[in-house]
Amino acid sequence: MRFDGHVHTPFCPHGSSDTLNEYAERALSLGYSGITFTEHAPLPYGFTDPVPESDSAMKREDLPRYFQALKEIKQEFKGRLQIFTGLEVDFIEGFEKETDAFLTDVQDYLDDAILSVHFLQHKGKYWCMDYSEDLFGEMASVFGSVDDIYAAYYKTVKDSVQFRFSSFQPRRIGHITLARKFHKRYPAQRTFAEDILFILEEIKARDYQLDYNGAGTVKPNCQEPYPSDWVVQEAAKRKIPLVYGSDAHTAAGLHQGFSELLYRDKLASPFFLDGAE
Repeated sequence: MRFDGHVHTPFCPHGSSDTLNEYAERALSLGYSGITFTEHAPLPYGFTDPVPESDSAMKREDLPRYFQALKEIKQEFKGRLQIFTGLEVDFIEGFEKETDAFLTDVQDYLDDAILSVHFLQHKGKYWCMDYSEDLFGEMASVFGSVDDIYAAYYKTVKDSVQFRFSSFQPRRIGHITLARKFHKRYPAQRTFAEDILFILEEIKARDYQLDYNGAGTVKPNCQEPYPSDWVVQEAAKRKIPLVYGSDAHTAAGLHQGFSELLYRDKLASPFFLDGAE
């Protein structure tokens, strides 16, 4: 069984206009039995998107249309393709309460969610760490070094895993080695193995899952999945479920990186979705 647990939509302001039907039909053509649409959740109240185009996430006013569109596509493909309603939720240091309130508000609409880190805080300013190579280089100067970016990233990922939301808890942790998106141009001097292994232990203790994300394989300065192979092997030792995610922002992006994943025949569908409508 093939399942893609990380798919974006035309509601993504930095994505494409490909329709939900185009994504669903392509998933069927690739032999998938199910997908979760996980659009970038609206950013929390009070947080200013730091990217130049302010297009990191779906607009809050689009949420009702998003949920209605997924309700309709689920019905249209019923019996052919399992489709789940999800969001990719940003964990942002300093905005935990706002994110918690948001998840409480939308929990009745959700089958699934991914908790990801894209934004890092440094001396009161927020940065989108995966926006571009040039911005990453600027961050290295501001933070002190590439290693300092990695350290801030893994600390924030650890905090995201340890944070307990009050009503709806995302149980899949997104692309935990995203810090390596530009590693061929900006290599770290440390492996951060201790940090990553600690995060894996925290994920295991909470019975969470890992987003096994193929998008890094098509990034020219990454060329590997998120997480890296050795991290996946350590996750497998701990029996942490690995859920493939294409992180597709176009219908053509579905299935990206799949052939480069380890344990391709043992990838999980999100176990907590069993029986979802």
